[in-house]
Amino acid sequence: MTNKTKIDELVIEGITYVPKDSITSKDRVIELNGTESVWQIGKNYLIRTVTMIQLGTLSRVTEKELVLDNACWVADTGRFNIALSSGTLNEVEMFQQSVIIGRGAIVDATEWINDLPKESK
Repeated sequence: MTNKTKIDELVIEGITYVPKDSITSKDRVIELNGTESVWQIGKNYLIRTVTMIQLGTLSRVTEKELVLDNACWVADTGRFNIALSSGTLNEVEMFQQSVIIGRGAIVDATEWINDLPKESK
């Protein structure tokens, strides 16, 4: 009879290691410095940049860019808090392909907990 101990995580010299099979692409993004990123693949984000607002599903994170799928440019949110809580947006323009956002242009971002828009309005 073999006793196996399941280890959820192991910390060695301040670095946390987890079993490879417990990580999916939707769980974690690891930055180049080895730290866990705030970004999560597969989540929807509203991202405000220095010139505009984009909304979509995060599909890729690189050192200098984020890629959003099913994305749109939000020209008018209306009352911002109402847009965040209800998902109601006054004016959106759909991107035809994924959109690439320079991380240096990001002012702030929040998870979008509502359905993404499907068409321009």
